[in-house]
Amino acid sequence: MLLIRILIITICVLYIVRSLARIFLPMLFQSVVNKAQQQHNQHYTQQRPHSRPEEKIKVDYVPPAPKTTIPDNEGDFIDYEEVK
Repeated sequence: MLLIRILIITICVLYIVRSLARIFLPMLFQSVVNKAQQQHNQHYTQQRPHSRPEEKIKVDYVPPAPKTTIPDNEGDFIDYEEVK
């Protein structure tokens, strides 16, 4: 009788802990993620103005684009027959 009582109490306690964990763990993880995002954003905004000046870039030379077309005298030609 004592063993059954201990098993029932253990099962009830585990069920309650499991239910509470389903409620509170997502809130806890969400707060941890929010804090990490805030720290990242603060770190990023502090570094950004010092990393690169806000000047315009002028490009004087643009290399010519390579030709992508294949001439007619290059390539393979395979004869085929229609199958009916």
